[in-house]
Amino acid sequence: MAEIQLIQGDITQSDCDAIVNAANAIMLGGGGVDGAIHRAAGPKLLEECRKVKAIDGIRCPAGEARITPAGDLKAKFVIHTVGPRFGIDSEPDQLLGSAYQRSLELALEYSCQSIAFPAISCGAYGYPLDQAAKVSIRECLKYSSKLDICFYLFGAELLEIWRQELAR
Repeated sequence: MAEIQLIQGDITQSDCDAIVNAANAIMLGGGGVDGAIHRAAGPKLLEECRKVKAIDGIRCPAGEARITPAGDLKAKFVIHTVGPRFGIDSEPDQLLGSAYQRSLELALEYSCQSIAFPAISCGAYGYPLDQAAKVSIRECLKYSSKLDICFYLFGAELLEIWRQELAR
């Protein structure tokens, strides 16, 4: 039976089939998790991201997800998703839920058995941690019988918030 695991650590070291990147809409790298994944994956990941069709400069709108090969990572794929900017984007809970859902759907579509998530929108995008944990766990539980789901959380505070939410 599949399950949800919580790990305090570096998502770039995950050997899951797919690693989820908390990307920005242009998908060409950035700060935080996005920058770390691009650095660890090497230039092949950027090449693959450039192949994703952009419309008015946007490769992936908030709440959506795109998939590419993973470059030099252990994973097979990187699933790039864009979470909402809290306090800026309307309906942030819906957009965040959609970012998780679309990522999980892509993983299944590409026959992945396992997927690793960061805490989407919890860095520069300012999502309240407890609210983000609630949305992420709710969406992932819907798929936990089909995929092994792992959260790589940066720091003890995030880990504890996700642990409490998963225990509910």
